[in-house]
Amino acid sequence: MSSRGSWLLDRIQSRRASVGVVGLGYVGLPLAVEFARSGFTTTGIDLDARKVEAIQQGTSYIPDVATSEVARLVSDGQLQATTNFSVAAALDTINICVPTPLRKTKDPDMSFIVSAVEAIAAHLHAGMLVVLESTTYPGTTEELVRPMLEATGLKAGVDFFLAFSPERVDPGNHTFNTRNVPKGVGGVHAESAELASALYSAAIERIVPVSSTEVAEMVKLLENTFRAVNIGLVNEIALMCDRLRIDVWEVVRAAATKPFGFMPFYPGPGLGGHCIPIDPFYLSWKAKQNGFEARFIELAGQVNGAMPHFVVDKIAEALNADRKPLNGSTVLVLGIAYKRDIDDVRESPSLDVMTLLRQKGARVQYADPYVPTLPARSWHGGVELRTESITPSSLAEADCVAILTDHQVVDYDMVLRSSRLIVDTRNAIAGRHPHVLKLGSPSAVLEPRSSTVAEKVVA
Repeated sequence: MSSRGSWLLDRIQSRRASVGVVGLGYVGLPLAVEFARSGFTTTGIDLDARKVEAIQQGTSYIPDVATSEVARLVSDGQLQATTNFSVAAALDTINICVPTPLRKTKDPDMSFIVSAVEAIAAHLHAGMLVVLESTTYPGTTEELVRPMLEATGLKAGVDFFLAFSPERVDPGNHTFNTRNVPKGVGGVHAESAELASALYSAAIERIVPVSSTEVAEMVKLLENTFRAVNIGLVNEIALMCDRLRIDVWEVVRAAATKPFGFMPFYPGPGLGGHCIPIDPFYLSWKAKQNGFEARFIELAGQVNGAMPHFVVDKIAEALNADRKPLNGSTVLVLGIAYKRDIDDVRESPSLDVMTLLRQKGARVQYADPYVPTLPARSWHGGVELRTESITPSSLAEADCVAILTDHQVVDYDMVLRSSRLIVDTRNAIAGRHPHVLKLGSPSAVLEPRSSTVAEKVVA
């Protein structure tokens, strides 16, 4: 190992290294907390002054990170946050955990990575380790990040060290977290990979070295494309079961009893979150740049992208059974987070369903105990909405209740008793009921409950 590498390795192993994390969202804050817990003096950098202020006050805004832990680490001087990139000049290592969204054309939007790397390059110094964690297409570290940093005159693998390690965050997962999920690491050179592995091994239980940054980048895309394609498959099976009048939920439940060769995936109103709806398009885009058409991935994207439209059709079908048009009817959406028991609405299919309903003239309301307010900028409905309380009266007042996210804190027995019509896209309502229309499991005869019954329930 080079003298610079040996110097940095000693600082990492002795916990004397100053560690930085750029981007303090669902990926960056948990990582910064783990580094701080492990004994490193850790600095978080984010342009969002609200996040920085919250951390400096010892408060967590991420459900998976306890406020008490942030407060303790800040009080002990192990964790701090700032909006000023100049602190990078004093850091030994820096991890980039910024968003990588898609443009409207489904091309990668690299602007956040570019901005972060430009800011780091202004303070890059000999002996620094830079690790990119943001999910991106294979080749980003070598083709984009490395040239930007080397434009300073310093050379990767000689003067500074550069690696890629894909994040594997699953918000709301109480079993697997940043510390106990294995961490893949690939470096532009063997020494970079070794140093990045040493840094992560101080805070994470298992490190999985790979031969290059391109391999590490591809690993992340394979993981999420695997999920997207299989969800696309089961969504298509749900559409098929709808036509064949077969209960897709019963089919999946029975198939899951096979002890080998099958992994259950479940249908829903579409894909959501910061990774699964986006990452396959990064891979598809990169493939096209190299003359390869990823038809399987594109098809899965089309199936998943069409699910919100199918859900809206089901809501219209339910209302039609009650001799009501979608235009002018009140639809109460239960759950707008992209998955159960979290507050994250990024890329949530619920928002697409709500937008389509509003475009068709429906009066749209939502109820989500984790999302008190939906700003106008967060969806295409053009207005700010506030959550409704989930009560017998609010349910009974809606012409149709659509379950789009199955939060476990919701009393679905009450929803079943109080609602006139229900469209259930998550199989949250057990059994079959005449006023419940399930995704992939249509009722034999849809019979909306009369307003008289609903009034009695409320009473």
